[in-house]
Amino acid sequence: MPSEGRCWETLQALRSSDKGRLCYHRDWLLRGEDVLEECISVPKLSSYSGWVVDHVLPHKQENQSPSETSSSSRSAPALDQPSLIPTSSVRSLAFSPASPETPDGTKGKHESQHTESMVLQSSRGIKVEGCIRMYELVHRMKGTEGLRQWQEEQERKVRALSEMASEQLKRFDERKELKHHKEFQDLREVMERSSREALGQQEKLKAEHRHRAKILNLKLREAEQQRLRQAEQERLRREEGQGRLRSLYALQEEVLQLRQQLDASDRHRDLLKLDLSAFLTRGNQLCGLISGIIRAASENGFPSAEDQAVAERALQEMRDLLSDLQQEIARACEEKRRRDEEEAQAKRQGSLLQQGPEVHKASPAPSQGPAGKQNEDLQVKVQDSTMQWYQQLQEASGQCVLAFEGLTSSKDSQAKKIKMDLQKAATIPVSQISTIAGSKLKEIFDKIHSLLSGKPVQSGGRSVSVTLSPQGLDFVQYKLAEKFVKQGEEEVASHHEAAFPIAVVASGIWELHPRVGDLILAHLHKKCPYSVPFYPAFREGMALEDYQRMLGYQVKDSKVEQQDNFLKRMSGMIRLYAAIIQLRWPYGSRQESHPHGLNHGWRWLAQILNMEPLSDVTATLLFDFLEVCGNALMKQYQAQFWKMVLLIKEDYFPRYQTF
Repeated sequence: MPSEGRCWETLQALRSSDKGRLCYHRDWLLRGEDVLEECISVPKLSSYSGWVVDHVLPHKQENQSPSETSSSSRSAPALDQPSLIPTSSVRSLAFSPASPETPDGTKGKHESQHTESMVLQSSRGIKVEGCIRMYELVHRMKGTEGLRQWQEEQERKVRALSEMASEQLKRFDERKELKHHKEFQDLREVMERSSREALGQQEKLKAEHRHRAKILNLKLREAEQQRLRQAEQERLRREEGQGRLRSLYALQEEVLQLRQQLDASDRHRDLLKLDLSAFLTRGNQLCGLISGIIRAASENGFPSAEDQAVAERALQEMRDLLSDLQQEIARACEEKRRRDEEEAQAKRQGSLLQQGPEVHKASPAPSQGPAGKQNEDLQVKVQDSTMQWYQQLQEASGQCVLAFEGLTSSKDSQAKKIKMDLQKAATIPVSQISTIAGSKLKEIFDKIHSLLSGKPVQSGGRSVSVTLSPQGLDFVQYKLAEKFVKQGEEEVASHHEAAFPIAVVASGIWELHPRVGDLILAHLHKKCPYSVPFYPAFREGMALEDYQRMLGYQVKDSKVEQQDNFLKRMSGMIRLYAAIIQLRWPYGSRQESHPHGLNHGWRWLAQILNMEPLSDVTATLLFDFLEVCGNALMKQYQAQFWKMVLLIKEDYFPRYQTF
């Protein structure tokens, strides 16, 4: 037929159209189903398509005429193309389990003929179904061939990538080896350069060592010359001291002679009815003063120029005292002579006027001179034992200053550096004590204790120890005590609550290092003499500024500080003292007693109440002292303390009414 040649185009057109989804069955007429119902299902080939291709189509071609066969072959070349498909694969799909072959083949032949007669009724549908099956097989083979080609292409790409990766790995190994070679060369160059630099540095150090050796030799020569100069100065100082000592002995001898003259004048006491006790007492004081100066000079070595000046002023005062006594005796003798003459004249007049009126004798009241005037000062002399204790502390402080005088007066830069480092190591920890220090107090205490014990401590990024200098320990002890008192003068004066943390550290250091405690008392008594208690008296010939400094005032450029500031500083120092006597370091040994406990506070309170009060000062000190340690004294002395309070209220307060 002419249309058989275009069956493949028809199949392709049907597959790409909407009707391609139709499902074709050869027995749809036998089943009587509606043709339109088949449009809703997916198109598929019958299981008998292969059998039809193998059995029905060849028989039909045999029945066709040669002309039709040739025209069919010419018009449908595409139908011959599926001949490339293996017959076995098509034949295998064509067999159905519903038509098994029998051993004799007779029954299968009858069934085949019956089926052929059924299929021949719709030969065009069978052709179409066979073409569709062959088209799908061809399409599947094309897909398989494309997949095989794609797999081969991917294998080629994988081989190419593998070869590329291998080449890149080789290049990477070559670059790595080159890098290692360069690093080795750089390392060798660095080592050679370091070796050259080390040799240069060694030569430089040798040159510097030679230079330092020269400088050291120069310093040794200078030190030897300095030692010789110091020896010469010491010799001159000894000679001057011996000269001053001889002068003091001469002054003492002259003062004793003048004192004997005062004793010789005592015979006029009954004759002239004069009170010479003031002159004799002052003479004894001057003799004791010079004796004390000589005794102190003997203990310290030689007297100073200041001691000699004090002794000379005492001698001059003794001379003036003897001159005043002689003038007083002369005036008394003249007065007695005048009274005797008046009495004699009165007797003569009485003898002449035997019957005359009685003459009333007017006996003039003797004029009260300086010897009869009672000097009532507000200060009362302190007890001798307390005064001796005060002087011993001051002498110990002076000896400590002399002990490290070589360190402070040295002009050597190394000595100055050591002095500065020791001063910082001693004073900075004390400055760090505050009311919010907390657990840092123990760290500060351990640092100060280690420094005083000769152990190295860190200060300013350097290791510092008192063993760096022979006078290091004396210097550190003096500066540490001075700093404690200064903290009371400044910090406690501004913040009263700071007295307790400072006092507890000072008490702990005092317990382990008693000399520091003595130096604290010496500095405290020097800046605040009322802590002794001691009211310095004004002496004749003394400059007013010096007397004000003795009272504790600060004098700068002939200007005395204001009274409020003075009382504030005295208050801070007495508060620190009151806190020290009642507190102990909590981590120390409790077996030993307090080195300066509440008994000293009771002594101070009793002695200051036995002395005349000073305006402002005594009231301020009493208030601050009792506010800080009054509770501790009450617990310690109980009823005796309340008696003391009653004494202050009833007897001591009325004394302030005179101010």
